[in-house]
Amino acid sequence: MSFYEEESAYGKVYDRRVAGRLIGYLRPYGLQVIASLLMMFAVAILELVPVLLVRTAIDDHIGQGRTDDLPVLALIFMAVLGVTFVLRYAQMYLMAWVGQRMMVDLRMELFTHIQRLAVAFFDRNPVGRVVIRLTGDVQQIEMVVSQGVIQILTNTLMVIAIVIAMFALDWKLALLLMLFVVPLIYLVQRFAKAQREAFRDQRVWMARINAYLNELITGVTIIQLFNRQRQNLSYFTERNKGALGANMRVLFWYAAFEPTVVLFNAITTGVIIWFGGRGVLEDSITLGTLIAFLAFMQRFFWPVQQLSERYTMLQGAMASAERIFGVIDEPEEVTDIPGAGTLEAVRGEIRFDHVWFAYGEPNWVLKDVSFSIAPGEKVAIVGATGAGKSTMMALLSRFYDVQRGAILVDGVPIRDLQQRWLRRHVGTMLQDPWVFTDTIEENIRLRDRSISAEQIRVAARAVGASTFIERLPEGYGTMLAERGANLSTGQKQLLALARVAAFNPEIVLVMDEATASIDPETEAIIQRGLNEVMAGRTAIIIAHRLNTIRAVDRIIVLHQGEVVEDGSHEELMALDGIYARLYELQYRVQSAP
Repeated sequence: MSFYEEESAYGKVYDRRVAGRLIGYLRPYGLQVIASLLMMFAVAILELVPVLLVRTAIDDHIGQGRTDDLPVLALIFMAVLGVTFVLRYAQMYLMAWVGQRMMVDLRMELFTHIQRLAVAFFDRNPVGRVVIRLTGDVQQIEMVVSQGVIQILTNTLMVIAIVIAMFALDWKLALLLMLFVVPLIYLVQRFAKAQREAFRDQRVWMARINAYLNELITGVTIIQLFNRQRQNLSYFTERNKGALGANMRVLFWYAAFEPTVVLFNAITTGVIIWFGGRGVLEDSITLGTLIAFLAFMQRFFWPVQQLSERYTMLQGAMASAERIFGVIDEPEEVTDIPGAGTLEAVRGEIRFDHVWFAYGEPNWVLKDVSFSIAPGEKVAIVGATGAGKSTMMALLSRFYDVQRGAILVDGVPIRDLQQRWLRRHVGTMLQDPWVFTDTIEENIRLRDRSISAEQIRVAARAVGASTFIERLPEGYGTMLAERGANLSTGQKQLLALARVAAFNPEIVLVMDEATASIDPETEAIIQRGLNEVMAGRTAIIIAHRLNTIRAVDRIIVLHQGEVVEDGSHEELMALDGIYARLYELQYRVQSAP
């Protein structure tokens, strides 16, 4: 299995540090939690009352041949059950309410933090793993908060109250019961451990299946194109069988656990009836006491079984909390320095000053790169694949921070500028434009209400996108499918170009690979749109094709992370260096029959 398919294992059943952080999310709802705890104590006590009422009815009334007070006892019995029902309902509802709001707070904090994390974090972590933190892991904690923790406390109190009541009724029978409880507790612990291991394997295999499915569904076109269905079925079968085995182990231990508790309950009941029955005949205990003791004993085994199940749930929640806090504790890496500011007006001057950068040292992608771009200048950056062109654009948008040197906009290092402000004034047209599941209008302005509907239409007309948009049945209100599946590649490019135009940045970055896989007519429309967007702005084009760089002022040539040539097309051709060889090679390919 690959790293991307793995899921971290469960940690401790109880971790004080993790539990302390979770409790912090309960503080805003302290009154509700305290009210729920008080109701929990009340329920634990009230659970004893009906049994004691039955004992009183048998010993003090029925056994004495009296029935005059039985209606009163019956009314008290029903009233207690009614109050217990109301308290249980209120307690469960209140804790579910607290759990839901606590999870909203936790999910919002996690989502907010994820949006601020540097691109490098997403390079290291697959999408599926990040998504499961916001969904499955948060839901696991919510279940424990709204059900598990309170149920564990309630069941523990019930066990303690029942044990005290049984010793108060008859300490000899209570001691006899304890002889059977000790081995039962040992078996419960063994079962719980086995269940946890099986449950952990189940979660691991499901994580593997989810990761594999996510990859396959995303790449279904390639799978069908190369007829890989049979081979993929084989890989999926392996994971599916692994999940089946884990599920069967979970079912085995779950199925074996309950009969074991029932068996102990039956054996203990038989022994108590035997010894207790002799006591009734010998008048050492009353019949009502024996019946009450048996009723308490039946109630004793139920919370014991529940405690074991909640124990496993608690461990799962602790593991989920560890994984969530692991993401929350991830450093943002790229942050605004204290006092980071903005520029009142952007002229568009860009300067790379001895820039060194590596995704992982010492493998430098850029090595001592220095150049300047004047305001309004159009510059193309060319070079072989892996030369560092795209990295340069990512650094200018400050998706990563350079290790050495500095990048300056209008003479100010971008580290001294607010990220939000910088990216608002540096527009980028990516080679793989992303389309969201929303209307065309919202895809252009990205839900930024400061951009009016009229500005959206002006931007679309300026880049030539309005031609296809206005032909759609609902125009700008057309809902787009996931990843823009109902648009062609060229239409998505025009949409991305309209997005840049609508935000009206002073600096424009363009990846010309975006136009590499479209028809000549659409490419011509996009090229006109690019010229419109770049007009009056500083523009940097990551160039791979000749028609993109014909109208630029300068060409910078990168080779293995270093600037090796800089000049106009004519000047670089006269040098007869790397650019000239790239040009001639591409010219031959384009001219070949």
